[in-house]
Order: sequence, then C-alpha cells, then structure tokens
Amino acid sequence: MTETTAAEWPSLTDLRSRLTGGLLTAADLLSACLRRIEEVDPLVRAVLALDPTAREQARESDRRIAAGLARPLEGVPVLLKDNIGTAGLATTAGSRLLAGTPPRDDADVVVRLRRTGAVVLGKANMSEWGNFRSTGAVEGWSAVGGQTRNPHVLDHSPGGSSSGSAVAVAAGMAPLALGTETDGSVVVPAALNGVVGVKPALGLLPGRGIVPVSRAQDAVGVLAPSVADAAACLAALAGGPVVRPAPARGLRLGLWQGRRMPGTVLAEVERVAGLLRAAGVVVVPVELPWEGPPLIAGMEALMAEFRVGLDGYLAARGGPVTSLADVLAGNRDDPVELELFGQELLEQAAGVTDEQIAGAAANRARARWWAQDAIAAVLAEHSLAGIVAPTSEPAWRLSGGGDPPTRNTSTIPAMAGVPNVTVPAGFLGDLPFGVSVFGPRDTFVALGLAATVEEVCGDRRAPRFLGA
Repeated sequence: MTETTAAEWPSLTDLRSRLTGGLLTAADLLSACLRRIEEVDPLVRAVLALDPTAREQARESDRRIAAGLARPLEGVPVLLKDNIGTAGLATTAGSRLLAGTPPRDDADVVVRLRRTGAVVLGKANMSEWGNFRSTGAVEGWSAVGGQTRNPHVLDHSPGGSSSGSAVAVAAGMAPLALGTETDGSVVVPAALNGVVGVKPALGLLPGRGIVPVSRAQDAVGVLAPSVADAAACLAALAGGPVVRPAPARGLRLGLWQGRRMPGTVLAEVERVAGLLRAAGVVVVPVELPWEGPPLIAGMEALMAEFRVGLDGYLAARGGPVTSLADVLAGNRDDPVELELFGQELLEQAAGVTDEQIAGAAANRARARWWAQDAIAAVLAEHSLAGIVAPTSEPAWRLSGGGDPPTRNTSTIPAMAGVPNVTVPAGFLGDLPFGVSVFGPRDTFVALGLAATVEEVCGDRRAPRFLGA
C-alpha cells in the first residue's frame, strides 16, 4: 500500500478481505491515505481538513477486527464533503463565516457511516454553498479551500459542487467519499474526474445535519472507483442487495444525447452505443422533453426552499451566523468571500416573499411530476430498462472570470428524484468522459444497469496531473 495510486487501489471487496484476513490493518490503510494526501493534495487542493480522531478510529477498527466484530465498512477511510455535519470538525459549506463554529452533532448519515465501522478521514472542498451563490461562480472554489483542480489536467475544472470528493477518489486519496447533489453536484464532478458517482433515489439516505440547498431535492451520494464499490457503500449505509451487472444480451436501454451537446461528445456517445450493441444490448434512440413552465416552477421552488432551509439550519446550528441575512452581511464584510464573484443568488433567495414560500410545495410537486412522467413515458413507450446519456461536456479550462455555459443531463433525473449513476466511459483528449444511467426508481436496480454499462464500456484511468 505504500506506493498506491488511484489505479492501484484494491476493490472495496478486496480491501475488506485483506482487513478481516489480517493482511492489512486499518491503521496501515489510513496511513496510506494520509501519505497520498500529503503527496498529491498540494496539486489539487481537494482536502479541507483531516479528522484528528482518524488514527484512534482506525485503532478501534483493528481491535474490532481482531475480536471478530467487524462491521460492513470496518476500517475503510471515507472523506466527506464539507457540508455534511461532523461533530467538532469543520463543516463550512466552503464559507469562512462557518469556519469557527463546527456543529455539535454528526449529521444522520455520518452516524450511519460510523455504525458501519468506516473511518472518517476528513472533509473535502466544495463549490461554496453548494454552488448556490452566484451565476458567475467558479465550480470547485470556496473561500475556505480555494480552487480545487482536476487531477487529469490541472488547469481544468473539477466540476461541482462535490468537487473535492470526486478529485480525492480520482487521485487515490481515499477509497470512498460522500458528496451531495441537488442537480448534478455528484454526477458531474464524478464524470469530469473519471470516477463513479451515484446520486441515489431521493430519501434513500437521511439529510438531517447537512447544510441544505433544497430539503426537497438534496440527496447524499457516493463517489467511488467502481460501481461495485459505490453499491457496497450504499448497501452498508441503507441496506440493499448485492449488485451484479444485468445480463447485456437483450437488455433494452434508451440512448439520450442530451440537449445541444458538442459534436465531440455526440461522437463519444455513438462509440459507447456501438459497444453496447456489440455486447447484445438493444439501444433505442430517445428524446426527453425540455419544457419551460415546469422548469421555471422547479427554480421558483428551489429559491424558496433554499431560504427556508438555510435559515432553519443556521438557527439550529447556532454561532454568530444564524440566518441568510447574516451570510449576506458577513460576505460583504469579508475580504476574501466576494473577491472573485458576487452573491446574487443568495440575494435573490433572501428576497423571496411569504407568498412564494407558501407556493413552493405546489411548484415542487409540479416540477417533480413532470420529470417523473417524462422518464416513465419514454421507458414505457420503448419497453426500456433505463436510459443512458452523456453526463456532461468534458472539463473546461479554469479562469478567474467564472465558468462558461456548459451542458449536462442531470436536471430531469434530479427533479424526478430518481437515482442517477455516472460511469467513466472514455476520454476526450486528456479529459475523462462519463455516461449517466437512470430511469428505474430503485437505486440498486439502477446500479445493476450501470454495472452492465461499466462492464461493457467502462474506461477509468489514473490521473496524470498534467501541467504540474
């Protein structure tokens, strides 16, 4: 383990077998992660904080393993996005305003994680406030952690908002990481950095104790080297079956090209479709609708949900920042927070009226029903098990002037609340390309379809840190 890289991590099944079989200790596995972080994190700035109790957690795992009391993720280090509450450890959502007042309690998902025996390794950088601060924001940037970088090509974006979680797994700093997604925040950075990202079905994992964007749409997700590893993590946290690839021959999958994707992406989509067809999958071209009224309803709901959710979270957490109004004022007084871009989304949310708040539930329901019906209609019309689509355009070059407009396919499954799994499926030049698999409402059924896509056309490569 001393020379491990992203391409050399054993599978989670192998790691657990080595740990329980006495071939590896949890303390040694943790040390390997810490060495890797020390080696490569200065290049990518993915890790915000290390948990000072991690070594004691690892020793406790070794004691439990020796006593024959190992739990499902015993001794496995896991990195957490820094909006996921950890008692006594920085949970900033990227904002300097929260840096001095860590939460008193673990988020519910962290309670579950500890019960599985996992070692909480530390916290990962993220797009500040879940990328819900400015239309001119830079993904992967926070005032606390600075700019996270793509480990494949360092002057390119890592995507967001679960930037550090995706980069850390891609660069071999942790076998697993947790992120969160409202719309694209797990699957897009996973695709841009060449790892598996799973946004589970809404509600599979609990959201209490997490800095919210939308309590009605936020989901805790997993970033991992493989579908099997992500599935094992989710099974440990939520209960679930062993995931195996669905038989490829005769499997019917829809192929959605997304909206206005560039030609390079469309060519890669056709290559993936060809591989699937060669393996016996019936690939059917499909279209998903893109209608203004339900999309606008979803955004109007999101604004109100953000205001109400963040006010409630900050008031319950305590400390000097107890409301969205405090955040706005604190950012204006801080020398770092507004140096790259503004906070117009926060200001817009602060201006939400009581009438808009009262209408948020109806707007959310309208948007969700539309998205669910859009997916269900396509599946039923063509007798499909699921849909495959390009997750995103490849990573773009970083600049201080904000991110360029980019296209992805995460919005409809996010609004529908259905699981979405992205799988590394190739490269465009030096940059990873991923495909999303969604459609089924059951997370583990979707994972089985994604495992098939991974088996047929998966292509994950260790990053080369070009430009270092």
